[in-house]
Amino acid sequence: MANKTKNSPGSTPARSRAPIVYWIVAVIALLGLADATFLTVAHLTGDDAVCGSMAGCSAVLGSAYATIKGIPTAAFGAVAYFTVFSAAILTTFGYARLRRFLILMVAVMFMASLYFLYLHAFVFH
Repeated sequence: MANKTKNSPGSTPARSRAPIVYWIVAVIALLGLADATFLTVAHLTGDDAVCGSMAGCSAVLGSAYATIKGIPTAAFGAVAYFTVFSAAILTTFGYARLRRFLILMVAVMFMASLYFLYLHAFVFH
């Protein structure tokens, strides 16, 4: 008797494709973590070389929106990216309970990105 749940040749079950998505999320989060850490260190050391010749960049990094209670906004981003990276890796290795948390974190970070884009487009220009 043939097994009816067997996949056709060349097809990949949805379950085996899911870890690839989490690996991609982990790599993107790792890149974001590197960027946010760089910006946090640059802010804390007062390094203005991050901006180069872009005058608007200095205005953003020196604005009231650059810190929350004295903590650089990029530091919160670094923590968020590290959290997403960790959750994506753990989800890849079978911690299914973290999927909802991972989706929630990505959604919150997306909303924060939209807020910062709004600030950049309408407040600083």
